[in-house]
Amino acid sequence: MRSENFKLTASKLMEYYLGFDIGGTKCAVSLAEIADGKLPRILQKKSVDTDFSENAETFVGRLADIGTGILEKSAIPQSQIAAVGISCGGFIDAKNGIVVTTPVIPSWRNVEIVKIVESKIEARAFVQNDANACALVEWIFGAGRGAKHMVFLTCGTGLGAGLIVNGALLEGANGNAGEVGHIRLENWGPVACGKSGSLESFASGYGIGQLGKIKAAEILQSGGECTFCSDMSKLETVTAKTLAEAAANGDETAAEIFAIAGDFLGRGIAVICDILNPELVVIGSVFKRSEKLMRPFLEKAFARESQAFTRQCCRIVAAELGENVGDYAALSIAVNGLKNLNKK
Repeated sequence: MRSENFKLTASKLMEYYLGFDIGGTKCAVSLAEIADGKLPRILQKKSVDTDFSENAETFVGRLADIGTGILEKSAIPQSQIAAVGISCGGFIDAKNGIVVTTPVIPSWRNVEIVKIVESKIEARAFVQNDANACALVEWIFGAGRGAKHMVFLTCGTGLGAGLIVNGALLEGANGNAGEVGHIRLENWGPVACGKSGSLESFASGYGIGQLGKIKAAEILQSGGECTFCSDMSKLETVTAKTLAEAAANGDETAAEIFAIAGDFLGRGIAVICDILNPELVVIGSVFKRSEKLMRPFLEKAFARESQAFTRQCCRIVAAELGENVGDYAALSIAVNGLKNLNKK
């Protein structure tokens, strides 16, 4: 349903956008009003459980129907929707509007998600992976406002990046630029995405949890006591969250794990900054929540490993947006997609 008619619609000044945030547990559809570059004002939102039993086309079609239902409830005609943004983790062919594969719903393969949504909603739709989406939302509405060269690091369960270069999202040859978590920094360490010693295996929420499990096993097997894991049968309960809580309560081992994660994050950022020379690095999720535990070690490693002329022009900050960031990120895809469409 892609046509030049969309371009004509997009050229008009519109206030309303739809966002689809596709997650492994829940999916959310949001209707928002956006004006003057301000943070979207979410007017309506509906969340549904992610259904792994439905085929992709049926499930995405159902999400689109939720979107049209929200519009009807809000008495907003589809003609007033400027654009639709879709955020989904995984490998995304943004140019052709396809979810190639996604860990969010493993059964999905080459899902023409934009085509499905546009067949239901009379507005142009755009899709990006979640790292790019979060980069866009922090750049447009959050900590990266006004930056021309910015790196956003997800630092969530995994560790990916969204790259803003020369005032535009860098997508790469097939839409998957920014997979910085796979940079190998050591020949040892936890395994993440099939690679040990990577930036993601040390500095993501998953990696921090794995480090905690390893350290707990060492302590328990040597006859010691571990405050964040009382016995070997509870190793799987060790997560970045439980470690942060233990560190906040004075556990030195837990604090040491965040120091290790901070050091590796600083080393990784040094590599990224020496290559891309950004003015700003914005870090979300785990770093935002545990900044006090990680920042001193991050900064020390960054100063040690980066080039001085690169380092001196770069600030490292925590992400600004917290609550509803997934909704805002999906909406930012629509805003950015429409802006790029109008440039053509």
